[in-house]
Amino acid sequence: MKILGIGDHIDSGASLVEDGRLVAAVNDERLVREKMVFGVPREGIRKILEITGTRPEEIDAVAIATRNQHLVPDYTDFRDGWFGLRRSGFKQVLFDVGSKAARFRKSLPWLEDIYYALRQPAYRKRRSYWPELLENEFGITAPVTFIDHHYTHATSAYYSSDFGENATMITIDGGGDGISAKAFEVRGGRFTELKAVPSFDSLGAFYSYITQVSGFKAGRHEGKITGLAAHGEPIYQDMLDSLLTWEDGGFRNVGNVFFHSAVEEIKSRLPADFDRTDLAASVQKHAERLAVNFTRHWVQHTGFGDVGLAGGLFGNVRINQMIHEIPEVERCFVHPGMSDCGVGVGAALAVYYDREPRPEVDTRCLETVFLGPEFSDEEIEACLKDSDTDYRRPENLEAEVARLLAGGAVVARFDGRMEYGPRALGNRTIMYKPNDPGVNDWLNEALKRTEFMPFAPAVMEEEAERCFHGLEGAERTARFMTITFDCTDWMKQNCPGVVHVDGTARPQIVRKQDNPGFHRIIEEFRALTGLPAIINTSFNIHEEPIVCSPADAVRAFDIGHLDYLAIGPFLAKNPAPIRARERREQGVLSAVDFAEEATG
Repeated sequence: MKILGIGDHIDSGASLVEDGRLVAAVNDERLVREKMVFGVPREGIRKILEITGTRPEEIDAVAIATRNQHLVPDYTDFRDGWFGLRRSGFKQVLFDVGSKAARFRKSLPWLEDIYYALRQPAYRKRRSYWPELLENEFGITAPVTFIDHHYTHATSAYYSSDFGENATMITIDGGGDGISAKAFEVRGGRFTELKAVPSFDSLGAFYSYITQVSGFKAGRHEGKITGLAAHGEPIYQDMLDSLLTWEDGGFRNVGNVFFHSAVEEIKSRLPADFDRTDLAASVQKHAERLAVNFTRHWVQHTGFGDVGLAGGLFGNVRINQMIHEIPEVERCFVHPGMSDCGVGVGAALAVYYDREPRPEVDTRCLETVFLGPEFSDEEIEACLKDSDTDYRRPENLEAEVARLLAGGAVVARFDGRMEYGPRALGNRTIMYKPNDPGVNDWLNEALKRTEFMPFAPAVMEEEAERCFHGLEGAERTARFMTITFDCTDWMKQNCPGVVHVDGTARPQIVRKQDNPGFHRIIEEFRALTGLPAIINTSFNIHEEPIVCSPADAVRAFDIGHLDYLAIGPFLAKNPAPIRARERREQGVLSAVDFAEEATG
């Protein structure tokens, strides 16, 4: 049975589930080269059919995430985040009115019902639009089902978790289908909803409000707040708790503020000269406490210590570590496409399993995230020739890359199928040695990034316990770089370029069977340096999506002035690498690199 899964809102995309296995997934941002673009994912659907060789008539069902949502028929950019989004006139009026009316929620509880009732015609328009679009543009006539937003998050996590039949699923995000968080009990493989928190009471939205107040873009830059948090003091926690607090097994917006009014209220309660690092630390601690309370409460209710997480809030790796460390949590798994980039996957899985007779439950719907497009050696070489890039084909590429990394070169890697989800996991990755304590400053500057956390390490599975504490119960999710762990003293001493201020790191644990070539690079690097880890950061230009095609890779390689590009079986050399003269004076580059630069 082939099910096409679709998410048509923020970070829209398409996927294909075949007999319960996720065989392809891609988000349109990678194809149209606009970060977090949303709307009808036409390019994603085309690419999924192409990747899998699926004919339209072979699609048995179409699953679309989120029942109640406005139609966005064309791609809408998200460059300015939620507060700069160009909405339709009617929808913008609803947002503006809702923001102002939020303060009257307690005295006029029916306002919320009216707000959603006014939006129902727009929701119906979207539901009628989709079957016609699929038939007219793609020739797909399979039945179309719309799935509850938070249920898609929960199913994406459960069916990829490797848990047994009993588990607790937790979803927290900004909002979807009028809800911002849900708790589910999974018993015998069947879901029971235990708690739903309205979007008005959204923890994810409050984190975004702080992002906006801090001078960043809500919906895009929450990761910057997470990075800043380690550098500040959480002195505004009480103020935040007076707006959004823990109550009756969920969250409660006791400040009665929403969207514009929330931002205005937060600003009014802060001193004019507030330090945004302190505000970041405050919202991080506040979010950790509320997310941990929510999870622990419902784990204690179900009695099931296997916990699956999905929803945008769980892009916050520090929160995920705190949940993993809850005493009642035995195993913790975060779906690799935890944000709305993964709701189409969850929708397809929900349609596959929620039918009678019900298929036997398999919670390993994916064993790899390499589910996107790939390119032949011929296509890659043609791109290199067209771009007039200096390249060669080494006899042992992985050993050559390891030698370059050991000498201090920055090497990008483009190989095989593109990763699904927000993390680069070896196939669309920039690599560097982990023992340069100043790398966070100069490499981020060179890549024009304004990140505040050190880079993430990719670590051989065989050496993971030498590097991190507390892996037990989160080994699977650590493969996808979705959680932090406390670093060992050895790791802190030997790999300072990847250790956070608080002594944690966000690793990718690399298994040989998951990515043999990437694992071999790290293995060869260890043989040269004694270090079983390398820096792994996403291969992209600032504010652009991770590269998808060979042309994207060559362009990012040139613009970023990276030293080398390992692309397919080829190795390209940049004539103008990052700060080459300054790095050479510091002794960062190897003697071999000096000679290569000198001879051109």
